[in-house]
Amino acid sequence: MKRFYNAVFIVFILLALMFSVQQGMFEHLTDSNWVAHFIAEQGSFALLVLLAVGALFTAAGGPRQVIAFVFGFALGGIYGGLFSTLAALVGCVLAFYVARLTIRSSLQRRFGRRLQKFEALISDKTWLKVLMIRLLPVGSNLLTNLFAGATHVPARGFMLGSVLGYLPQMLIFSFAGAGIGLSDHHQLGISIGLFILSSVIGAYLYRSSLRKQVDELETEA
Repeated sequence: MKRFYNAVFIVFILLALMFSVQQGMFEHLTDSNWVAHFIAEQGSFALLVLLAVGALFTAAGGPRQVIAFVFGFALGGIYGGLFSTLAALVGCVLAFYVARLTIRSSLQRRFGRRLQKFEALISDKTWLKVLMIRLLPVGSNLLTNLFAGATHVPARGFMLGSVLGYLPQMLIFSFAGAGIGLSDHHQLGISIGLFILSSVIGAYLYRSSLRKQVDELETEA
């Protein structure tokens, strides 16, 4: 029964990806004006659609900064940042469980040594280690999600660290999008301030005792 549910999950994800690509949703998702118009016309329905498409976009490796900028343009700095962070988190969950439920053994064969190092790095204090990786950031968002799914890393700690690490950068790009959309220098200033704060936090974590392990992981990536 578990295999059946896993198969249904994967088929659903693949069909959703195919439908999104065929309908040109990923292209629309990167068009700030189209997204703003879609939300103005369709309201709550548009938000549900954009959340789903945004999650699929980031799960497939699309840059989460793009949707943060677009949603910031359409929804404003704060709401756009929170909404895009939610979409990125759902995308993270999808990629994580696709790896854990279906391609885990394939990833272990292909990236065995790197997976072992990755698991050793984040198995203890998972949320804090993942937070640091997201803030730096190290490597690919998609590979990080897949690697975590292919190991025994606890899902809860990984998701907590991810959402906390995503949020600062998503707010930065969301406020930048809102500032451009509204021609508001105040919002652009907030974006720059958040960027500086995020950089300081990332630098502090990077200079901690975890620096050597992260350097090794980044070098191999």
